[in-house]
Parts: sequence; C-alpha cells; structure tokens
Amino acid sequence: MEKLMIRGGRPLQGTVQISGAKNSAVALVPAAILAESEVVLDNLPHLSDVAVYSEILQDLGAVIDWQGDSMRIDPSNLKAKPMPNGKVKLLRASYYLMGAMLGRFGEAVIGLPGGCNFEPRPIDQHIKGFEALGATVTNEHGSMRISAKQLRGAKIYLDVVSVGATINIMLAASRAKGSTIIENAAKEPEIIDVATLLNAMGAKIKGAGTETIRIEGVDSLHGCRHSIIPDRIQAGTYMIIAAATRGDVLIDNVIPKHMEAMTAKLEEMGVTVYEMDESIRIVGAPKYNAIDVKALVYPGFATDLQSPMTSLLTQASGVSILTDYVYSNRFKHVPELARMGANIRVEGRSAIIEGGPLNAAKVRAADLRAGAALVIAGLTVPEGITEISGVEYIDRGYDHLVDNLRRLGADVWRETETS
Repeated sequence: MEKLMIRGGRPLQGTVQISGAKNSAVALVPAAILAESEVVLDNLPHLSDVAVYSEILQDLGAVIDWQGDSMRIDPSNLKAKPMPNGKVKLLRASYYLMGAMLGRFGEAVIGLPGGCNFEPRPIDQHIKGFEALGATVTNEHGSMRISAKQLRGAKIYLDVVSVGATINIMLAASRAKGSTIIENAAKEPEIIDVATLLNAMGAKIKGAGTETIRIEGVDSLHGCRHSIIPDRIQAGTYMIIAAATRGDVLIDNVIPKHMEAMTAKLEEMGVTVYEMDESIRIVGAPKYNAIDVKALVYPGFATDLQSPMTSLLTQASGVSILTDYVYSNRFKHVPELARMGANIRVEGRSAIIEGGPLNAAKVRAADLRAGAALVIAGLTVPEGITEISGVEYIDRGYDHLVDNLRRLGADVWRETETS
C-alpha cells in the first residue's frame, strides 16, 4: 500500500485541468450496456472505480478499448451473468448495473455495493422504483435478484431525493413499455449528463435537472459518442486548495454555474473568485472570515465538498459551523484533523470549527472526501511532513493528484507504506 507525503506551507500557483466527472462516469459506463452497438465516452477520468467497472463489463462479455481519455465500449455480445460478489463489492456505484442489466435483459443478480463506508446508504428507493416498473426484487444469500418479464412505465415518487435512485430508474425505464414519470427526482448535473447520453442512444427523456423527469420507453438503444461533463467536486476541491494555501490558481475546464454554491461561500470567507466561460481563478487572502455552511442537495453546497471545506475553515479566524443535511454522520475526517491540531467538535449533523494553525502528523483517510480533506490540511502546514495512508480512497476520485499538485508548486510525493 502507498501513502501520500506532504511538506506544506507553499502558496500554490498556476493552472490545473479538471477531468471528467467521477459521479457521471460511474453511471455512464454501465448506462452504455443498454445500447446494442458501440458507445464512446470521451473525457473519462482515469480512476480506480472506472477501472473496476471496465473489468466488470469485460467479465460480462463487453469489449473495452481505452484510447487516452476515451473509452470504447462494445456491449453487443454482453451476457446476463450473475455478479454476486467479487468486483461489484469494490465500488458503491455498482448498483447502476441493476438498472442497466434490468433494462437490457429483464434481469440482474448483483451483490450489494461497496465503496466508501462513511454512512449507511440504503437502496430502498432504487428497489421501490424497480418494483413500480413491474420487477420482482428478492434477496438471495446477500445478493439482489431483480427480474421482470416485461418492464412497464409507471409514476414513481421518490420519498427522499436520491441521485442513485433517479439514475437507476432512468436506466431501467428507458427500455420499459410506456411512459414513466419520476417525481421528486434529483437535480444534479450528473443526472442531466446521463440523460444526455441516453437520449443520444435513442432514449426519450425529458425534464432531467428538474424535480419531474418523464421517460417514454423504447424497444432498443444504439451506440453514440458522448463527452462527460467536468467534475464539479474535483473543481471545488482545487478551489479550496488554492484558498487554503493562500495561492493563485486557475481551475480550467469547469462549468462555473455548477460551482455557484462553492463560489458564494469562498467569497463570504474573503477569497477572491474570478469567473470566466470555462474556468475559475481563485486568489487567496492572508486572513479569512469564519462562516456557516450547510451541505444540501443540488443546487445547494455539495455534501461531497463538506469534508474538504472543513479543512479550509480551520484557516478562518473565529468559529465556523458546518452542517450536513444530506448525510448525518459524514465526519470521519474530524478525528484525523484533530491529530493535526484542529479544534473541532461534532454535535449531531454539525461540526463546530474553531480556526487555528495545524501541525504535521500521521493520519489515515477513511473515505474518498475525507482523504481530500487531509490533503488540504497537509498543504497548509508550514513545518514538518504530513503522512496520509488510505491513499486508495483518494484514488477513487482524484486522478493525477500528485502531478497536478506538483505543477502548482506543492512538495508532495508517494511512498510505499510498510507494515
């Protein structure tokens, strides 16, 4: 296993290119198997989750070919094989295979998903959607068996706003008979990205990005070429990194509208933000104001940026309060930040953060975004070396992290972790 080593205290400067959205990619790759001919996904990030998905699809009979940041997926010879264990346990988003396989073959046998384990995330809304479409869902020895002789359109109201359930229902309903309406649907940009791909494949989806999505099922879908949207969470992380190091960084290949909540909070702290058509420049300041942040569903402040934001708020003067209304217990990064000298206490859904300098320490990433928070914290420490283990979590969401940070002037490297 590897660990990440950081000698901080340097204001970062330069330009960083944002890759394709991880949260889109893990839905778009399985969505491609709904087609019966070749699909090409451009701007695909080189992440461990994407690599695992590539292996799973090849196990099912798909032909995968990487060319730079493009993946060619030929699903024409795909087979409906059971996937009770193995690779599906390695990533949370493996549940998208449920909707994709159900839509393509009318059945799916898939083990329960893995991935980051910062809080239980039930799939009851996914199951509710599949059953509304006419599928039977049973639990067989820890695996989900989902089958339907014929999927039929239905009106589905999601009890909670769920990105995963919204996308999974879209995947299955695209090949169902008749019309499907998803109410209280998630509005995230990744929903729009998936709908754009499906429509290019021949699906008939309207309303993606609103609370009501309408889907007219079709008999078959065909191949196409699609470019993935930029990763707004990765972009937000680099915005925070620039601010935390008091740097001057141009973040390129972004959609500024997706970053409005982050931009507003950074400006409230005293960070200077310049927005351009496809880039954002962040200029840090010597001192920052303490603020309150509420993580909400999109278009609110992203819960995936809650952990990184915690590290930035340790650099503010005074007491900040960060409340996560999406996940109630996403604070595994807090004990690790405390090892670095952070003054943070957790009360229910909120972290109360008193600003102050951090110290170098040996810490461990408990999940993907917690890992990003520790990287940010390490970059602010002027003396000593911060050692971060659990790098495999960070690799799930940030490709070329070390190279990007080095180009910005950071002193960061990887070492092999010895037991």
